[in-house]
Amino acid sequence: MNPTPPVSLPIGNEQPVYIIAEIGINHNGSLEIASEMIKGAARAGASCVKFQKRTPELCVPRDQWMIERDTPWGRMTYIDYRYKVEFTEDDYRAIDQLCRELGIDWTVSCWDEEAVAFMEASFAVPFYKAASASLTDIKLLKAMASTGKPLMISTGMSSLEEIDSAVESLDGRRLMIAHATSAYPCATDELNLKMINTLQHRYPGSVIGYSGHEVGLATTYAAVALGARFVERHITLDRAMWGTDQAASVEIAGLERMVRDIREIERALGDGVKRVYDSELGVRSKLRRVVSSVAGDE
Repeated sequence: MNPTPPVSLPIGNEQPVYIIAEIGINHNGSLEIASEMIKGAARAGASCVKFQKRTPELCVPRDQWMIERDTPWGRMTYIDYRYKVEFTEDDYRAIDQLCRELGIDWTVSCWDEEAVAFMEASFAVPFYKAASASLTDIKLLKAMASTGKPLMISTGMSSLEEIDSAVESLDGRRLMIAHATSAYPCATDELNLKMINTLQHRYPGSVIGYSGHEVGLATTYAAVALGARFVERHITLDRAMWGTDQAASVEIAGLERMVRDIREIERALGDGVKRVYDSELGVRSKLRRVVSSVAGDE
């Protein structure tokens, strides 16, 4: 596999932080709910919405298929539930059309090779993501990379050695690498945000970002201040909705605040070049004591 050109997204040191609103399966299988979330994300100013695409019989261990669980649709087997929250090709066509109309990117995390083939056959997403659970699935990583699309890998539940193995398996391909901790929601003292800097130094050819599952927004702002070039947060219409990811998600009003505040942080960070601003000149002339040098003084 030959290295690909630089990531073809507006992600880099000179571009605004790329903000991914992870819808995931928080739509609970409802295209109507998904559409409302897309509209909310676009209204908030997010760069992209992301879903999850699975082929259930390939992703669910067979010994889990017939285990029953309570769901919003009644009690059903786990394999039936997994199909219940999967969107069809027609659903994704509707999603694609809506995102085009609203001017927002959309993409998916693919959990198996058939999911990659499904997407490639009908859709032109700007990049793919490998979830943290898939970091060690080298065959799947290569399937997504072989499309020629940029690839984002998430590093939750993984050791540095496992991350190294994933990166090395892709033959020097430039990646989007997201620091993450896979707890939902994640405790603040397990976020370990300085790993963003560790990843920046360890993989200088990749674009480093942050995928957060914490409650609140302050720590996501800290990730941006530490240099994350993209951020991903799960979103929901209501954190009280049914579903395992809802409690670790950001409601639309919170997403609006997050996007607004990230843009403020970007403006505040500047470029690191020291300068005297025109707004300082009047203050300087009024407050700075001028000490004249007298000839002969030591």
